[in-house]
Amino acid sequence: MKDMELLNSSEGQMVLARMYGQQQVFEQTSRYQSLIQAYQEHFGVGDIELFSAPGRCEIGGNHTDHNHGKVLAGSITLDTIAVAAKVEESVITFFSEGYQTKYVIDLNDLAPKPEDDGTMLLIRGIAAGLLEFGYRIGGFQAYISSNVFSASGLSSSASFEMLICTILNHFYNEGALDTVAKSKIGQYAENVYWNKPSGLLDQMACAYGGLISIDFENPKEPIINPVHWNFEQNGYSLVIVYTGGNHADLTDDYAAVPNEMRAVAQSLGASVCRDLMPENLYANLKMVREKAGDRAVLRALHFFEENKRVDEQVKSLEEGRFSDFLKLVTESGNSSWKWLQNVYRSGIDREQDVSVALALTEMYLKSIGDSACRVHGGGFAGVILTILPNDHVDDYKEWISGMLGTPVLVVNVREDGAVNVSELINAERTRSKCTN
Repeated sequence: MKDMELLNSSEGQMVLARMYGQQQVFEQTSRYQSLIQAYQEHFGVGDIELFSAPGRCEIGGNHTDHNHGKVLAGSITLDTIAVAAKVEESVITFFSEGYQTKYVIDLNDLAPKPEDDGTMLLIRGIAAGLLEFGYRIGGFQAYISSNVFSASGLSSSASFEMLICTILNHFYNEGALDTVAKSKIGQYAENVYWNKPSGLLDQMACAYGGLISIDFENPKEPIINPVHWNFEQNGYSLVIVYTGGNHADLTDDYAAVPNEMRAVAQSLGASVCRDLMPENLYANLKMVREKAGDRAVLRALHFFEENKRVDEQVKSLEEGRFSDFLKLVTESGNSSWKWLQNVYRSGIDREQDVSVALALTEMYLKSIGDSACRVHGGGFAGVILTILPNDHVDDYKEWISGMLGTPVLVVNVREDGAVNVSELINAERTRSKCTN
């Protein structure tokens, strides 16, 4: 079946409804159709396939993964999508919607180049990571589009990484890479080629799909557990407010968080905070404050409490205690603001976009009962997450966007992570035939 027909089939519409919600089926169908047309304009008609990798939301476990902690996160209905075709040459060629640049990466030469931008570095890093971990690589051509805000804490880079990994996994590795393998390759690209000290949270939340808790006690083999909760069906929405700042030039701020937590652990003879109990810190507080500094102590205290909070959040959802869950989200946000201190950059008092958005939102939420807000993702700039009843969403969106003049998006957790969309539709067609 041709790709346009595949999208418009009953099975294609069913898959898009599952991925994005029924209310977005028409919009997403048009989006994929436009991408196919753009691919054909650049590369001609060919044997193409459709791919998608979502952005992610973080509910709990802010800045804990890098010290082997726990997180609660989920893939979202914003994503990076591609129309791609396998080619014989060992070259990756692609265009991105909205940009004129033609990206061409020779897979026989994966060394970073001085002229490489972030996109080129990530592609080279992913290809090199696949080889490093014993997988195969090869050429493809693609047209790519993303509605995941860049530099905003929704993990646009991890979404892109997982998209490329999924394409190469399908074309050259027969789907052998699981979520953890793809995530480690994305992390390798960021750490080695992009010089970003990232953990595995972003990649795993983008790759796996659904709402999940992840325990990084053994980061080589993280434990993933699905958490079955649908916010929308339970009367609530996840609202992402872009505050106006971005994550550019924040590498030092991000790196300081894990480094300071590790400094606390190392002053007590451990490697990471997960190896400690709070009592170890209490008993040696004076010495640790002198060696690591007070902000490091506060960040370690955040780690201990946030780790426990993730377990409590999961339990409250499993037991249907949503009011308790929202209180825990609020506690997590307050801890990030006061103890972790990643809501604004130290010493920059005139630019506190996230703080202003949180303060305004807290004022708004006072009048509506069960609800919550918190800094989202890495912090220091970017976005906040607000969880509130569906019937207040339109009013809140109008109010906060009118105050800040920045984009506001309603998202939901989607069950599919980084996937070959064409395969999903064909699998649905097969099931339909078997059922009939």
